[in-house]
Amino acid sequence: MILVDTSVLINYFRGARTPKTDVFASVLDHGIPFGICGVVYQELLQGCRSDRDFRRLRAYLDTQLFYDVLDGRESYVRAARLFFDLRRKGRTVRSTVDCLIAQIAIENGLRLLHDDADFDAIQAGSKLRTYL
Repeated sequence: MILVDTSVLINYFRGARTPKTDVFASVLDHGIPFGICGVVYQELLQGCRSDRDFRRLRAYLDTQLFYDVLDGRESYVRAARLFFDLRRKGRTVRSTVDCLIAQIAIENGLRLLHDDADFDAIQAGSKLRTYL
């Protein structure tokens, strides 16, 4: 199972061809199970430019499989700890939200499909597994 990050979906929806959007297109073509999480849902919707785009994107995203934290408050503690530990190891993660997305992937046993250097730093210092 795959958790798809905003960094891939934005480019895919805009029609940008990148190695990661090509992978996502292959995931779709082959019916490989994937989902998103609440933070990705929010990031995508807040980037809309019109009410029409917002409604259309929301209708599509509402059909997708959603993953969430599994342990409530403790999951957020783990995401914060991930950020804290990486910083202590000298690995810079620019977005605390990326640590939460990574934590959701880790807890749910998912591979993360992303196009964001923050996740490379997170993977190097955690149990995060990526898709390709």
